[in-house]
Amino acid sequence: MNGGDQAASASGSQAVDRALALLQITGRGAGRGVTLSELIAASGLGKPTVRRLMLALIRRGLVEQDSATRLYFLGEESYVLGTLATPRHGLLEIAADAVVRLAEVSGDTAFVSMRRGSASVCLHREDGAFPIRTHALETGAQHPLGIGAGSLAMLSALPDAEVEMVLSDNAERMASDYPNYDAELLRSDVATTRARGFALNPGRIVPGSWGVGVVLRRPDGSVAGAMSIAAIESRMLPPRDTELATLLAREAREIEVRLARRMPQAALEED
Repeated sequence: MNGGDQAASASGSQAVDRALALLQITGRGAGRGVTLSELIAASGLGKPTVRRLMLALIRRGLVEQDSATRLYFLGEESYVLGTLATPRHGLLEIAADAVVRLAEVSGDTAFVSMRRGSASVCLHREDGAFPIRTHALETGAQHPLGIGAGSLAMLSALPDAEVEMVLSDNAERMASDYPNYDAELLRSDVATTRARGFALNPGRIVPGSWGVGVVLRRPDGSVAGAMSIAAIESRMLPPRDTELATLLAREAREIEVRLARRMPQAALEED
């Protein structure tokens, strides 16, 4: 490959990376849509570049733009791809009833989250009947792995080498957005979580909002996501933290059984 070909390849790869980043930003907008200015701010790209790449995504059906509001939404092709990925990654479909049960039994707020690279994404939250609620985590919110109870449960389930890779990937964002955290604190949290058997967030993200979480694994042992419960501090003190973790672990086992049933079928369909 000569110098010109290498430059063209690098330029093409950069364009793909940027387009996919814009697609992810659009997805975080969920049902509300995102504006052009939001895409520019979140991506750090110039206005002409964002417009050009969004037009390319629209042509492929991955993104749509509302003609009246000019807001961008995920397109039909994104829906099709998501549907095709459901047998392996359809965690919300499998775990939704468990989240409802956890909220009903505990009276607090229950969540299911999934891993996305070095981040955790909240797929769904279900509020319980207790009148004082916590709003530390909303559907669609993303945190670096290790930030929050469910996210920490996922990080703690990874091999040590992968934990270090995640910490390295997230170092810049943690320094700017999560001043209460650093790599050494997360390493300590991982060790404590492994010894305890469940993750605990003692109000580090939102003061007074505590959480417990357990990991969800695929049949091959890889991390699929996490279940968690959040409540005000007075409802999360011992022994209730352990009682809630037991509820979570019971539901997690049922979800993992369902994942195991889905995964072999998905493999057969691929063959």
